[in-house]
Amino acid sequence: MKTLSFKNGDAMPALGLGTWKSKEGEVYEAVRQALRIGYRHIDCAAIYGNEAEIGQALRDALAEGTCTREELWITSKLWNSAHRQASVLPALEKTLKDLQLNYLDLYLIHWPVALKDGIGFPTSLDEFVSLDEVPLTETWAGMEAGVDQGLTRHIGLSNFSIYKIKQLLASARIAPEANQVESHPYLPQTPLLEFCQQEGIILTAYSPLGSNDRPPHLIKADAPVLLKDEIVASIAEKHAASPAQVLIAWALQRGTSVIPKSVSPERLRQNFEATTLELDADDMAQISMLDAHLRFIDGSTWAREGSPYLLADLWDEDK
Repeated sequence: MKTLSFKNGDAMPALGLGTWKSKEGEVYEAVRQALRIGYRHIDCAAIYGNEAEIGQALRDALAEGTCTREELWITSKLWNSAHRQASVLPALEKTLKDLQLNYLDLYLIHWPVALKDGIGFPTSLDEFVSLDEVPLTETWAGMEAGVDQGLTRHIGLSNFSIYKIKQLLASARIAPEANQVESHPYLPQTPLLEFCQQEGIILTAYSPLGSNDRPPHLIKADAPVLLKDEIVASIAEKHAASPAQVLIAWALQRGTSVIPKSVSPERLRQNFEATTLELDADDMAQISMLDAHLRFIDGSTWAREGSPYLLADLWDEDK
């Protein structure tokens, strides 16, 4: 398994199992099966609502000797309602309790968006909190405290732009070491990837297969289906592989980590086998032509009218 190294030498398996949208009653078996197949990187988040079930799967796998804790790489994320410095450690401790772990390998700020305490997804405008009131530097200080107390080995970001990363780098005592963002051939995020590589920040690609099971309000009628793209399909046929395997191999060859989600034993195995697929220069060149700057997870959840968050400010593409 290819790994990506952190500054202290810790190695993160480049392929991980995503758990967003993995339903209650399914995610336990998905994690158990993934670990049997050989996965050692599991990506979690408090807002997914399934960390307790994942924790039981991890506990049972460790008890049966499927793997050791030292072999595992477990990532989780701080939700938007816990951005105040005093809220970060309690949120991290709750995640550790649910996952039945003593520490995380990586803890991320899930979004550069703040909400009032106890809010999952806002239903009214008064549930938002602006970054002027709770700046990201305050949240980051709480993340650094998690490292200081040994609750997480590494800290990073998710859905952060180059502009916002630079802002944190200017004041951070512990520099962010990872950034998890949507990335696939329709949204390769090349400038962000190059910036992160220059700064020693590992980029992890979520929704690498096009997130066909994303929430209905994020599905537009004219949205293309990445897994049915003709170029991807032709490359898959050339290598006697599946389109999903081509997309995973592409992400790995670019030097990113990638976390496709599945609860199907067969697809879990196929996704894992993509780590041995080698795309040639022509394959990579053809895929590079697919860049459409298309976000399937566009941030519109936060950028509703009257909210302190605008899409332009969320992605900072004009800065």
